[in-house]
Amino acid sequence: MSAEPIAAGTTAAPRRPRAVSLERAAVAALTVLWVVGVLLPILSLIVISVLQGRGLSFIWTVSFQPYADIFVDYRIETVLRTLRIVAVVTAIEFVLAFPFALWLAKGLREGWTKSILLVFLVVPFFLSPAARTIVWRPILGREGLINTALMSSGITDAPVDWLLFSEFAIHIGLIGPYFPSMVWPIFISVSLIDDELIKASRDLGATAAQTLRHVVLPLAMPGIAAGVIFTAIPMLGDNIASTLLGGGQVSLIAEGFDDLIRAMNFPAAAALGSTLLGVFILTAVLIGLALRRRGGGPDIFAGMKQ
Repeated sequence: MSAEPIAAGTTAAPRRPRAVSLERAAVAALTVLWVVGVLLPILSLIVISVLQGRGLSFIWTVSFQPYADIFVDYRIETVLRTLRIVAVVTAIEFVLAFPFALWLAKGLREGWTKSILLVFLVVPFFLSPAARTIVWRPILGREGLINTALMSSGITDAPVDWLLFSEFAIHIGLIGPYFPSMVWPIFISVSLIDDELIKASRDLGATAAQTLRHVVLPLAMPGIAAGVIFTAIPMLGDNIASTLLGGGQVSLIAEGFDDLIRAMNFPAAAALGSTLLGVFILTAVLIGLALRRRGGGPDIFAGMKQ
């Protein structure tokens, strides 16, 4: 028997109860996974940070001594040094990555060249972080390529010592591994910008700088925000560059975590992590307020909607 046609003006039949039940079950499952995998570890970190440790066990009394320990000795200096290095490297990454991503998305035609460059941006994710960092030691060392070139050209009479085992070396070691993390989100965001908008801006008499400022940058803001997040946050936990290029003379937060865990000072390690979490939240609030004042804020990712 053929189904009767639906009369004009009638509304579509509501979804079946089984489909609604499946959607609710999926939402409930994802919520449980989020609570167990994300929220519960964060809450546990905060709880442990206000306890007193005794070896592998805890004394269930509230104490803020772990937070006080962060601001003594070298730990607060380590935190501030790490935040400064991460901020500087993230800014350098953006300055280098944005023009490259813009050219890759809008200035380079589809073809083998573009495909090869995209592959080169993927390859670093499959390499060991240590392998991507150790290559700088024979370049920056006392007998490395740079010092050899400087002495051969007569610019210096002796090797330059601060190239390796210094903050400069850590900056250099962090730029390369996290460059793709900044490029990819910006490239995807710029690729989604309609070319007609750019052409319309030029037809209305806007210069290239005005088009970049008033059209490209606002529409690319989701990718810029994602690039900053994907670059800065993993960098805070990086201990490869500081270990291989710092030479024990420049310590970062990740090494501080390792030292506290080896000493079984778990409350202090949790307090250090909670402090960084507070820095993340404060930074996000300040960025949100700044974007809202400029007319952005909650709708920053609206450009990604189709």
